[in-house]
Amino acid sequence: MSYLNTIEKLCAAALHPGKTIVNTKKETGKELVGCFPIHTPEEIVYAAGCVPIGMWGGRTEIQLADKYLQSFCCSIMRANVEFAMRGTYDMLKAVIIPTFCDTMKCIVENMKLAMPKVPTIAMAYPQHRTLQAGMEYTVSEIKRVRHELELILGKIITENQIEEAFSIYEKYRRTMRRFSETSAEHPEIITARKRHLLIKAGQFMDKAIYTEMIEEIIQGLEGEPSSGYQGTRVVVTGLLSEPIEMLDIFDENQITIAADDLSLGSRLWRTQARKDVTDVFQKMAYRVADQEGDTFLYDPEKKKGQMLIDMAEECRADGIVVLMMKFCDPEEYDYPIYKEEVEAASVPMLYLEIDQQLTSFEQIRTRVQSFTEMLL
Repeated sequence: MSYLNTIEKLCAAALHPGKTIVNTKKETGKELVGCFPIHTPEEIVYAAGCVPIGMWGGRTEIQLADKYLQSFCCSIMRANVEFAMRGTYDMLKAVIIPTFCDTMKCIVENMKLAMPKVPTIAMAYPQHRTLQAGMEYTVSEIKRVRHELELILGKIITENQIEEAFSIYEKYRRTMRRFSETSAEHPEIITARKRHLLIKAGQFMDKAIYTEMIEEIIQGLEGEPSSGYQGTRVVVTGLLSEPIEMLDIFDENQITIAADDLSLGSRLWRTQARKDVTDVFQKMAYRVADQEGDTFLYDPEKKKGQMLIDMAEECRADGIVVLMMKFCDPEEYDYPIYKEEVEAASVPMLYLEIDQQLTSFEQIRTRVQSFTEMLL
């Protein structure tokens, strides 16, 4: 049952990211590069001999960030700026920031002042990413990020190194797709809380080491007998499933996350690389071009609603839970469109507004309890 110890190690790593990052640097001997959410080209960072570190905010008292951000910016961005101003990120060699929303576009300049010791690299994805012109632009942005990182680190990042890094990340993505399926069949072991922590831990570790640990967990779960679990199965959608106390409420009400559409979740790994493409930069660009139903990637056909309905059917979910990050404009814009489609398909849906700085959870507890009782 050693895999249970691995589960506990990864959960502890996710709960204490500061300690985990220090251990990662010490154990690997690699420099660290911060990666804002989402779709940061981590393979470039990894190819440079550095460890990409996910910057997903966290619970903290906002005291300094108000100098640069209004109160109506999402809690992830506010927390990141707060940590930057406190010097928490000073151990990073650089920070890469994709500019998917208005707040992130401002953050690029704010971070230059919030953490003057750490260089920032902005990255923009094209709206029409599937067109040839869009593909060429994405490739040019990835190459520009490589060039800027080379100047910061004082080293050349070769295409062979990027190919090797891409292979490691493809293995990670394949493994996480298996983990998502396998863990859903063993909610008696992988609770909603543990599922989130196991996924999040990978944001603070070397992907090769982390993937091996997840593979060990998968093998352990596959050796377990069927649990006959009688709880509620749901698909969750949103940016991420935090605060962690919300997931404790899920567990109290025997809610299993059967599948997810989360930025800190399946959006990281669900799109496979094209096998008919040989150029590594195009492989990376196509992974973004082929991603469907992603709130942060322009979708004129608005496929997300049907995607959620199909996910719920495929994983035998009883309903869909929307985890709406407060003040996240892209997620809020999408909601009315897929809400109508999901309701038309008669799939039960629960809407929860979340915030990383939330301290009172009784309203969420009441809504979750009511939702599960409705599904009985």
